Amino acid sequence: MALHWWIYPLLHTLHFILTSDAARSYPANEVTLLDSMSAPGDLGWVAYPPEGWEEISVMDERNTPMRTYQVCNVMEAYQNNWLRTSWIPRDGAHRIYIEIKFTLRDCNSLPGVPGTCKETFNMYYYESNNNNLWYIKETQYIKIDTIAADESFTQVDVGDRVMKLNTEVRDIGSLTKKGFYLAFQDVGACIALVSVRVYYKKCPLTIRNLAEFPDKVTEGDSSLVEVRGSCVNNSEEYDVPKMHCSADGGWLVPIGRCVCKPGYEEKKDTCQPCRPGFYKASSMDAYCMKCPPHSYSYQESSSQCTCEKNYYRAETDPKAMPCTRPPTAPENPISTTNETSIILEWSPPRDSGGRNDITYNVHCKKCAGDSRRCSVCGSGLHFIPRQFGLTYTKVLVTNLLPHMNYTFNLEALNGVSELSSRPKQYVSINVTTSQAGDAQLNVILKERRSKDSITLAWQGPDHANGVIVEYEVIYYEKNQKDQNYTVLRTKSNSMTVDGLKPGTTYVFRVKAHTSGGHGTYGGEIELETSQEDMLAIGDPNQPTIMAVSIAGGIVLLIFLVTCFVISGRHCGYIKAKQDPDEEKMQFHHGQVRLPGSRTYVHPHTYEDPNQAVRDFAKEIDASCIRIERVIGAGEFGEVCSGRLKLPGKREIYVAIKSLKAGYSEKQRRDFLSEASIMGQFDNPNIIRLEGVVTKCKPVMIITEYMENGSLDSFLRKRDGQFTVIQLVGMLRGIASGMKYLSDMNYIHRDLAARNILVNGNFVCKVSDFGLSRVLEDDPEAAYTTRGGKIPIRWTAPEAIAYRKFTSASDVWSYGIVMWEVMSYGERPYWEMSNQDVIKAIDEGYRLPAPMDCPAVLHQLMLDCWQKARGDRPKFGQIVNILDKLIRNPSCLKTLAIDAAWSGNSLQDPCTPDSSAITTVDEWLDGIKMGQYKENFASAGYTTLDTVVYINSSDLCRIGVTIVGHQKRILWSIQNLHTMANQMHGTHIQV
Repeated sequence: MALHWWIYPLLHTLHFILTSDAARSYPANEVTLLDSMSAPGDLGWVAYPPEGWEEISVMDERNTPMRTYQVCNVMEAYQNNWLRTSWIPRDGAHRIYIEIKFTLRDCNSLPGVPGTCKETFNMYYYESNNNNLWYIKETQYIKIDTIAADESFTQVDVGDRVMKLNTEVRDIGSLTKKGFYLAFQDVGACIALVSVRVYYKKCPLTIRNLAEFPDKVTEGDSSLVEVRGSCVNNSEEYDVPKMHCSADGGWLVPIGRCVCKPGYEEKKDTCQPCRPGFYKASSMDAYCMKCPPHSYSYQESSSQCTCEKNYYRAETDPKAMPCTRPPTAPENPISTTNETSIILEWSPPRDSGGRNDITYNVHCKKCAGDSRRCSVCGSGLHFIPRQFGLTYTKVLVTNLLPHMNYTFNLEALNGVSELSSRPKQYVSINVTTSQAGDAQLNVILKERRSKDSITLAWQGPDHANGVIVEYEVIYYEKNQKDQNYTVLRTKSNSMTVDGLKPGTTYVFRVKAHTSGGHGTYGGEIELETSQEDMLAIGDPNQPTIMAVSIAGGIVLLIFLVTCFVISGRHCGYIKAKQDPDEEKMQFHHGQVRLPGSRTYVHPHTYEDPNQAVRDFAKEIDASCIRIERVIGAGEFGEVCSGRLKLPGKREIYVAIKSLKAGYSEKQRRDFLSEASIMGQFDNPNIIRLEGVVTKCKPVMIITEYMENGSLDSFLRKRDGQFTVIQLVGMLRGIASGMKYLSDMNYIHRDLAARNILVNGNFVCKVSDFGLSRVLEDDPEAAYTTRGGKIPIRWTAPEAIAYRKFTSASDVWSYGIVMWEVMSYGERPYWEMSNQDVIKAIDEGYRLPAPMDCPAVLHQLMLDCWQKARGDRPKFGQIVNILDKLIRNPSCLKTLAIDAAWSGNSLQDPCTPDSSAITTVDEWLDGIKMGQYKENFASAGYTTLDTVVYINSSDLCRIGVTIVGHQKRILWSIQNLHTMANQMHGTHIQV
C-alpha cells in the first residue's frame, strides 16, 4: 500500500525548488538530451507494475506542469518497481552523463514499516536502435549504479519545510547504437524522483588565432581529439591551426594560426578591411598602414596604394615606400681638358625625385672641325671608372682624338626613370682637343708585389712630341664599379704604389706628359697584391731568413708540446671538465684549445645564478616588445611570436617565451638558465638570444623568430621538394653550428631534427630550448634512466649504458639527424620499441640508407655510428666533407642502393641475402615486416614476381597503412627489382 500522506505536504516545498531549477542555465560545453523539468509535453515514461512509481505534477509560476515521480510502497516487502524513460537519442555522443535530483525518506522515521524498507534505488540503461520498444526484459538492462542519498528527510522536515535535494551524476560510456533507455528500480524505498537530466559534453565552437573550431563531441575515454580549425573569412593559413578537445569539453592551447589576407587586419577575432586611405601589402603584416606619400587608395581592403600622376613605384620597391619620380638633370658641369683626355665633374640634381639610388650616364658625340659632321663617339674612348651607371659625380675620359669637338651629355637616373614617359633631361659639356704627344707606353712588372704595394716600371715613348715633363699613373680596383680611380704623377719611369688591399687585383694605365701636351694612356695591365708579404725573387738573404724561420718554428713547437705535456692548464690552456679518455683523444687528434678562445660556462657554476643572466643576457624593456600570437607551449609557460623594436634599431620578428604565473624561485632560475646558455653563443647556425625581461612580470626570454619552425615537421610538410644539394646545405649548417658548440666544450645531449629550427631562408639553427614547438606526445620518445630521460633513438650506446656524454656522442646524434633530413622527417627505427632499438644497435644493426640517398652521405652516417667513439669523425671533419660535396656535386650521383648492389658495405642490414629469397614470407621476415604475411596472401601476392609490381596504393589497399612500413617495403621491393635485373632472373622473373 503506497503512503501518499507524506508526498502532498512535500509538493509545496518542491514547488520552490523546481521553479528555481527550471530557470537555471547549463554550461556551454554541455548538450542536454533530456530534461524532465523542462519537457513541454508528456514525458511518456512507463511504470511497471502500474501500482509502483506514480507521476505527480506541479504547476510553476507560469502554469507550466513540471512532473515528478514518487514511490513509497514500504509497507509491503519484496518490492520491484521499475520506471523506464522514453527512448533517448544519443546524438553521436559516446559518453553520456545522467544527473538526477531526488529526495528519500528515512526508514526510521516511518512507524510500523517492516525491516525490508530500503534507502537506496538502482539505475540501469539499455541501448537500442528502436525508438518504440514497449517491453524490455529486466535481464537485458545494464546496471549503472546503486544510488544512495546523502541526506534523507523525516516527517518533521516535511512539516517545517526544511528539505534538501540530493543530486547525483553518473555516466555511461562506449555507446554505439542510435539511442538508449534509462530505468530506475525501486526495491522498497520511499523516494521522490524530482528531475532527471541527460546530457553529453562537447568542446563548443570557438575562434582562436583567427581560426574557427567547430563543436566537437568528446570521446568516450580520456583521450584528446585533435581538431583542425578553418580560417575565418578573409584570412588564410600561416601554419595549420589545430587544437585538442579534452574529455571534459575544454580546448587546449592552440597550435598554428591563420593570418589576415592582404588588405585586411585583425580586430576582435575577425579580419576587417582596411579603410580607404590605408592598405596592407602582406598577410604577415599585423595592421593596415596609411598610404605612403604621393599614393592613395579610394576603396576598402586595398593591398597597395596607387601612385599619383607622374609618380611611380619600381617593381622592387616595398609597398610602404613613397611613390617617387625621375630626377632632374645634373647641375654645375665642369671639365678639365689635357689635350686627349678630360675630367668631367658635376653636382647632383636639384630634385632627386625622392630616391637615393641616383646613377649617371655619360653620352658622347664627336664632331669634325667644321662642326657639321657629328657621330656617336663609339668604343674608342675609355671612361674611368665607366660610362654608364656611375655612382660618383666624376669621370675620366681618355683616348680622345686630337683636333676634335666633343659633346658630353650628362644624364641622371633613378629606379623609376624607365617608368616615366616624359623626355629625359640632360646637361651638356662641349670640349675641343688639341694636338697630343705620341706617348704610348708599355707597362711591365719589374720589382716585387707585397700585400699592400706594387712596384711599376715602364719605358718612355719612342717618339715623344717634346721633352717629357712627367708621367701620369691611374689605377683602380678591378670589378669594383663604384670604386673611384686614383691619379698619381712622377718624373721617374718607375713608381711604388702603396696603401693597397691584400689579395686584390688592380688595373693600371700610364701616359706621358710632354712639353707638347699629354699623350694617350697605354694599355691596361692587371696586377694582384699578395695575401702575405713575399720575399723578392733573387733576394740573397732568402735562404738565411727561411732557415731562421724554420728553426724558430721548431723551437716554438717544442715549447708548446712541453707546456701541454706538463699540464693541460699551463700556457693559458683552458678546457671544460671532461673524462680523461676524451681529453687524450682530443690532444691526440690535435684539437688543442689555444689561449684566448672562448669556453662555455655552465650557469650552475655561479654561486648566484642571477649573475649568470646579467653576464650573458641583455635586459630588454618590456615596452619594446609587442606580443602577437601564441605559437606553442613549453614546460614553463606559453611561447608566442611578436615584434621587438629597440631604440635606434629596426623592428624585428621574435619568439617570446614567458614564465607562467605562480612560479617558484627554482623554476625562475631554471627558466632563465636557458638564456644564460644561449647568451654565450654567437654563430649563424645557433639560435640567437635577443635578450630577457626580468625586471617586471611576466619574466620573458626573447630570441630570433624562426618562421619555418622545427626541421622535422618542416621536412615532412615538404617531402621530396628539395634537391640533394639543398639538403646537404642544411646538413652543413647544422654541422657548422655543432662544430662551434664543440669548440666551446658544450655538449648538446639532445641533438635531433625536432631541436633544429628553420628560418625563412631555410637556414638551419641548433636549439634545444623548445621556443617554437610542442614536445612529442609519444611516451617512447624518451627512456628514463637514473639521472633523467634519454632520447634513445638519437643517443649513442655509451651514453645510454653509462651516461657518458661527449662531443663524440653528439656526432652519433648528428648521424641520426642526417638520416632524418635525407628521409624527410621519417621517424628513426620506425615502429621499433626503445628496447628493440637498444638491442639491435648492440648487435650491430644500423639504419639503412633512405630512398634516393647518395652513397657518400650514408657512409658518413655509418661513420658517425661507429661503436667506438674514438673512431667517429669530429664535427670539423664533417664540415670539411660536406663542403667538398657541395663543391663537387658529381660525388652525390651514386645512390646507396647502387653501391649496395655493387658490393659496397652500404647494403641495408635488414635486407636478407639475395640468394636466400625464395618466398614472400621469407622476404617479409627478412625485412622485419612479417606481421603482413596474411595481408599479402589474402590479396593474392603469393610469389615474388608479383610483389615487385606493388606500389603505395596497393599497400594501402591490402592494409599496410603506416607510412614508415610502406617506405620500408617499397625500398625493399626496389632492392628486389634491382637484384632481379642484375641476377638475370635467378629467383624472380621481372
